Amino acid sequence: MLKSKTFVKKTRSGGVLKIVREHYLRDDIWCGSEVCKECKDEAPVLQEHACIESDLCSYPHYLIPDTNVLLHQIDILVDPLIRNVIILQTVLQEVRHRSAPVYKRIKDAIHEKEKHFYTFTNEHHRETFIEREQGESANDRNDRAIRVAAKWYTDHLAKKTNGGSLKVVLLTDDRANKEKAEQDGLIVYRCEEYIKSLIGNPELMDRLALQPDDQNEITGSKLLFPEHLPLSRIQSGIKNGMFLQGTFHANRDNYLEGKVFINREGEEINEVLLQGLQNLNRAVHQDVVAVELFPKERWVAPSSVVLQDDSPNDEDADEDETENNLKGVPSDSSVLKPTGRVVGVIKRNWRPFCGMLSQSMIKEATRHLFTPADRRIPRIRIETRQAANLVGQRIMVAIDGWPKNSRYPNGHFVKNLGSAGDKETETEVLLLEHDVPHQPFSQAVLSFLPQMPWSITEEDLKVRADLRHLCVCSVDPPGCTDIDDTLHCRELENGNLEVGVHIADVSHFIRPGNALDQEAASRGTTVYLCGKRIDMVPELLSSNLCSLRSNVERLAFSCIWEMNHNAEIIKAHFTKSIINSKASLTYAEAQMRIDDSNMNDDITKSLRGLNRLAKILKSRRIAKGALTLSSPEVRFHIDSETHDPIDMQSKELKETNSMVEEFMLLANISVAQKIYDEFSECALLRKHPSPPPSNYDILIKAAKSRDLNILTDSAKALADSLNNATVENFPYFNTLLRILATRCMMQAVYFCSGMDSDFHHYGLASPIYTHFTSPIRRYADIIVHRLLAVAINADSTYPDLMDKHKQTALCNNLNYRHKMAQYAQRASVAFHTQLFFKNKGIINEEGFILFVRKNAIIILIPKFGLEGAVFFDHKDRPSPRLSFDSEGPTLKVEEHTFRMFDKVKVTISLDASNIQHQRIRMALVEPGFITQQLGK
Repeated sequence: MLKSKTFVKKTRSGGVLKIVREHYLRDDIWCGSEVCKECKDEAPVLQEHACIESDLCSYPHYLIPDTNVLLHQIDILVDPLIRNVIILQTVLQEVRHRSAPVYKRIKDAIHEKEKHFYTFTNEHHRETFIEREQGESANDRNDRAIRVAAKWYTDHLAKKTNGGSLKVVLLTDDRANKEKAEQDGLIVYRCEEYIKSLIGNPELMDRLALQPDDQNEITGSKLLFPEHLPLSRIQSGIKNGMFLQGTFHANRDNYLEGKVFINREGEEINEVLLQGLQNLNRAVHQDVVAVELFPKERWVAPSSVVLQDDSPNDEDADEDETENNLKGVPSDSSVLKPTGRVVGVIKRNWRPFCGMLSQSMIKEATRHLFTPADRRIPRIRIETRQAANLVGQRIMVAIDGWPKNSRYPNGHFVKNLGSAGDKETETEVLLLEHDVPHQPFSQAVLSFLPQMPWSITEEDLKVRADLRHLCVCSVDPPGCTDIDDTLHCRELENGNLEVGVHIADVSHFIRPGNALDQEAASRGTTVYLCGKRIDMVPELLSSNLCSLRSNVERLAFSCIWEMNHNAEIIKAHFTKSIINSKASLTYAEAQMRIDDSNMNDDITKSLRGLNRLAKILKSRRIAKGALTLSSPEVRFHIDSETHDPIDMQSKELKETNSMVEEFMLLANISVAQKIYDEFSECALLRKHPSPPPSNYDILIKAAKSRDLNILTDSAKALADSLNNATVENFPYFNTLLRILATRCMMQAVYFCSGMDSDFHHYGLASPIYTHFTSPIRRYADIIVHRLLAVAINADSTYPDLMDKHKQTALCNNLNYRHKMAQYAQRASVAFHTQLFFKNKGIINEEGFILFVRKNAIIILIPKFGLEGAVFFDHKDRPSPRLSFDSEGPTLKVEEHTFRMFDKVKVTISLDASNIQHQRIRMALVEPGFITQQLGK
């Protein structure tokens, strides 16, 4: 049966367009229940014996949640206890438009066979489709459609079971919808009353999201915050310039301060400072907000004070005194910043937060405060009956709302992650907090993997260059199983050299648009933690079929150059290939072969040739202005039984590290030029923007303190200055300066060539660059492989590959995933560092002052690649006389002056007094008289 849907749409020019769409109604949409023999459903989802113990519903029943129940009570619905749920098409479509995270979670639940969730397409069923009536709102029409579908199910199942005991229960928290459903003779309950009725499952009550009515019950009557303006007022205010729209960033060190980064281009002001609870007005980190700018006479400077929210646990403390203290502290800078207040929230970016419960001091209390692990998130008030069991546990909590008369947002318990301090639990927390997708690959994704046993086919041999005869080898860190790249070097008959970089052909196995491709695109990158790897692609590919292991035939994408002995490229050639690596070496093994004059086999000769050319390539890059920077990296030696770190040391780089890096850089640059020449509008490239001059202030000051001059006009000037910056009898000085220079740099990012004009890579001093050499662990490289394959006619294109807007959206996700992966890796190193010092006790070690602050010095311990602070002001005892000079910068403590890069000796230990925020504590041993004056 054919219906037509008609609606009008406003055009950009202000006209009105009438749109008519065909809408098909069918009779062959099945109910999905095992009890029904009339519906010809070969694989029914809903069980015949849908039993769950309930005081309200003692009979077997199916649940039908309405849209708001699905949106707000998703944590209840995904619980393993809740099964046999009918998800109506009306509800699913509304959820899809209103919340992408909830939509993904409900789709995952539908795909779980044990859940028995069934999607009923009521909008295309002849008996359940309804037209919108005149004067009826879209929301009322959808509520009516839900009631009609629930009524149809009730009648349909009654017929099939001869009026048997199987019923349908509608869940809604909308009072009007509930009353109308009762008038229609439906069984209907509020979500809370249904969950309360479930026998023997009190923990489910903790997962109930609070409704606005409930939230008012648990908050005070005192108005603490200004009312948020309605969205219509906000939109018109933004349009006429009264308000600015931006993303709120909370201050990690001061809960009474934050910034709003303005999103609109061409806006004079790009960030607005907020100070005080009233002006923050219930904004949570990463919310999109509307701000009103204060007049210039009310602008202030950022505060230098550190404030953690440690007000009493179970009351709405008065913040006036604290805020007055905040204003009373003189600012670090006399430069005033544009200042304002939040007038409304445009989009909440709430997610479930990890943290710990602060149990109420009141005995038998059910309301407690939850303290998130991320200091930028406010504490959250939750209601739970299992507080005693949750103390000392890492838990997840979701925010439900933040009423204007509540000091804290209200939320509900989601999940217990395990004991705080436990390795598995803390790893789970850091993955969740950094939004790293780490769930096992779904069956839908795994279904696109090749069937085993897999082998290279005759078809592959016809369309690929057969390079199995070449003496190809890989050089990687020890224990590496996801080998992306191999190399070879051999002499040609004409006296020139042939050099090849052969990269795993991952794009052969991951085809555009399928579930495997979508999952890899979403993950964006493999994440390497200490002792754990979160793969971007399933292990069958990452550690087997795509890994270029030795003595097995593998598919590759090869970049082959003919070079002269001065490492000058005569010609470059790209081809899909088949290779057979002759050796999988570690950096140390490759270095040993190069250095051992007794070894003269083909692999060693190839390595020596590569190493000689790499040195020439590197010196040429540095001459052009490429930067050689430094950052302290550590390697942990892990106990094979306990998996605890037993030793920790800075990573040592060998010549072979540099050898591999040079050829990877060369391949990336060659491929970047090729894909840009072919696809100037949609090449996926990588750029490294030049830092603004102000970024270098600290570097210039640090060098000046040792009577050295650092030039920063260009990358070449900076590179030359760093090369010449040496201090007699202080060999580590240059490394410290390079570590500092690294901190001045901008983040390198992926971008689409058709959407940008600045391609330059500052750090590499290259006019163009991309990522081609690591497709097992980076999705950007897979896209680059696809572009290169189309460029050399080795594969066909597809629409998304040539769409610069979709390419840009993909780049934004990849940049986000790479940044979060870096943060997760740092957090993992920090956690394992804490474990190491927990087992080691107190250690004395030499270090260097990296930064000087108003009340502290930041010290780097080269042996461990570890940074920590020594504070000179203490809450529990008198502080020494401090004099800070920002020009130096220097800090005078009593009679001793500390400068950047001074050598010191410290004791290092673990401070575990705050179980959630454990930290490495450093205390000065030398200079000795300082420690005596501090009373140590």
